[in-house]
Amino acid sequence: MAKAKVIAFANQKGGVAKTTTTLNLAAAFVESGHRVLCVDMDPQANLTMSQGIDPDSVEKSMYDVLVHHIPIREVIRHREADIACASIDLAGAEIAMSTQIGRERSLEKAFGPIKDDYDFICIDTPPSLGLLTINALTAADKVIVPVQCEYLSMRGLMQLNTTLTMIRENLNPKVQIEGILPTLVDSRTVHAKEAIELLEENFGDRVFASRINKTVRFAEAPVKGMSVLKYDPDGKAAYSYRQLAKEVLGNGKG
Repeated sequence: MAKAKVIAFANQKGGVAKTTTTLNLAAAFVESGHRVLCVDMDPQANLTMSQGIDPDSVEKSMYDVLVHHIPIREVIRHREADIACASIDLAGAEIAMSTQIGRERSLEKAFGPIKDDYDFICIDTPPSLGLLTINALTAADKVIVPVQCEYLSMRGLMQLNTTLTMIRENLNPKVQIEGILPTLVDSRTVHAKEAIELLEENFGDRVFASRINKTVRFAEAPVKGMSVLKYDPDGKAAYSYRQLAKEVLGNGKG
């Protein structure tokens, strides 16, 4: 059995549908018969909450995995996909880890014993390029970058690219951008079309063909503690994520 493919979802700009994309792509992988673990590396714990888990009630979280090196299995809950939970403690992880030797590899080491249990491990990262995100990128094979087309920040993408170059040189030579995903697209606006054109000019075929349009369903689903695929299985949003899953699975690297 091949070891899990690890995908980090990263963009240091917040509000780009990163958590939504992590959860819904994972749910689409599960629908197509894959074993999936989602890892919540964001102290805001939105991924954990969006599966109906209260991060304040979690006894052990990714904080304990990263700082105290407990086995990751101890923080996994079984939901639509398996979820390695976050809690607010995670906000203190970067300071707690800062004195540890090999601190950038804590997550990679934690994955060692469970790599055979899953086909995909999907990591939701915080909106920064700090130590939590660096851990995710060091553990990852691929990075998916959700980009909001309204405030298309080429500079943000360039910063992420610079960080990835640094990580390839020093920590993880194999990590690559799997694709850039236009999210929260309002297809009626000229600005969105121009933004996507600009993305394609700069990143070519690394921009996914899938587009995640704005829809009210995205706001409603997490409140109900479920993915949009479960909440509104026949809707446009669910369809978009199934298409994205096909793209990721079908590009010869899936």
